[in-house]
Amino acid sequence: MGKAAAPRGCRSDLDARYHRLCDVGAAWGVALEAAAAAGAAAAAGAALWLAGAARRVQDPGRRRALPTLLLLLAALLAQFALTFAFLLPLDGATGPARLAGFPAAAGTGFAALLALAVHAARLARGRPALPGLGLLALALGLGLVQDALAAEYVVLAMNRTRADVFAAMPARRRNEDLVLLLGFAMALLAATLAAAALALRGRFPAWRRLGARAGLTALLAAALWASWIALLLRPEPGPQWDDAVLGAALVANGWLFLAAFVLPEFLQLTKQRDPRDYPAEDAPCQPRLLTPHLGLGLHNPAFTPEEAQPGNPPALPGPRLPRAPRGPEGGPDPDSSARL
Repeated sequence: MGKAAAPRGCRSDLDARYHRLCDVGAAWGVALEAAAAAGAAAAAGAALWLAGAARRVQDPGRRRALPTLLLLLAALLAQFALTFAFLLPLDGATGPARLAGFPAAAGTGFAALLALAVHAARLARGRPALPGLGLLALALGLGLVQDALAAEYVVLAMNRTRADVFAAMPARRRNEDLVLLLGFAMALLAATLAAAALALRGRFPAWRRLGARAGLTALLAAALWASWIALLLRPEPGPQWDDAVLGAALVANGWLFLAAFVLPEFLQLTKQRDPRDYPAEDAPCQPRLLTPHLGLGLHNPAFTPEEAQPGNPPALPGPRLPRAPRGPEGGPDPDSSARL
């Protein structure tokens, strides 16, 4: 049997497993490849810009969020790169990458978004912000939960048999398992919406806006995920479109985060700190007027007549010392010392 002819747009000596990357007859593969490559370049460029602009960030609240924002960009970069695993045929190499990489990348991105929403909620309500490393630890800890669930599933599935278990698995069963693995990531989305709602109830405008951006991003991502899950679990148009649905979901989710959250946040990073976005830090130390009375008829020893203000009650008279006796001419009595 002769070798199959290469599709239009591909070299004749190219391996058949890479035909989706260049087949202009199957335009969805080429379109996803271009969108994923552009998204990966945008996420990498944003990370480099953020590393260079970190010194210009004057607002301490935004400076503390920089490590978590970098983690979010790394998760988006992983999502764009993972799209190529859905452009290649499902086999022993791409199967584990799909079933473990998709939940890990999505869960880490949602965990970083949740940590930033919590950061916005605390600052918007006048509470002290978490330290930068503490905020990063929160995002990493939540993301590692999703990573552990996905890794455990892949290890258990591959230990059952030495065969290519994911390629041999029915498409509907594989898709259902993937959706179940992403349950924790969906819970992170719901928690992000709750944290954003708390931020919107705060009194400081900049952090309310940050919470609103996080909530809007989570809401749009939830709508996107509901759409691709509904398409993925339908028996029609057939398993051959599963790769297109999952690859498009990764690319769309990545670009959604870049456009709805990352870009607006970058426009605010280098602005000067606005005092209206923080509570008065020295409010307990503000000087107060001293009054002559402490209550219950007691006199305030720290009060002096010079500190008295109009309308304050007069100071109580202090104890009087005995006056020295006076003589007939008004001077001191010469006999007083003798009497003493």
